Amino acid sequence: MFNRKRLLGWSVILFAITIVLTMGGYTLTTGYVDSFTAGYFNTSPTTDSIWGWIKYSGWLSGKWLLIIISRIFAFYISFLLAYSLTTPGYAMLSTTAERLFLGENFHPDANFSIHGILIDLAEGVKIGLYGVLVTFVALFVNFIPILGQIIVFLLYTYYSALMFIDYPASRRRWSLGRKISWVSGNRTTAFKLGFVPALLSMVPVLNVFLLAVFFPVLTIHATVNFVNSQSNPS
Repeated sequence: MFNRKRLLGWSVILFAITIVLTMGGYTLTTGYVDSFTAGYFNTSPTTDSIWGWIKYSGWLSGKWLLIIISRIFAFYISFLLAYSLTTPGYAMLSTTAERLFLGENFHPDANFSIHGILIDLAEGVKIGLYGVLVTFVALFVNFIPILGQIIVFLLYTYYSALMFIDYPASRRRWSLGRKISWVSGNRTTAFKLGFVPALLSMVPVLNVFLLAVFFPVLTIHATVNFVNSQSNPS
């Protein structure tokens, strides 16, 4: 990537846009949740009796549980929003990577158009909405001890793979159902593609920055692997 000025230029621009949109969405979402719950959590129950201590323990546990859940939810919602809005840019990065990888065997799209941008945005929104569903499922599954955390990691791993193969697959005008079927039918490849981004998303505090930094690289990596799997089906 660093030897290709076009790929590097697109990557830097997309990194900046992704991190600004994600941080902006995260700040707005957490601010809204905090203002909405401030009236309840700013006043703790009295602890002048045993029942008071029980209520205080429940209040404190609920407060921290809400903080943790709201931060995780805010991160994924804001990142998915940034992902949806930057889809046309990442689609162009993916196409450039595919063109360089295939060389003379590359089949170009139609000329750049508003219609093409709208299609990319629509596909990004569909993947983003699917991600919201995955996030809600993961939220509840996470309460299952040990097994729940394993399932959540697998959910995020395969969803991450779906996000990245969305770019080259959308260029081929695949439907969302066909993309999901590809991930299901190529579980080993999909796991390899989604493992690193799923791992990065779980790093506290730095997850937004790390994903924004590596997203262009992971997009190129996933595109090349997807194209290779299509050219050489097992």
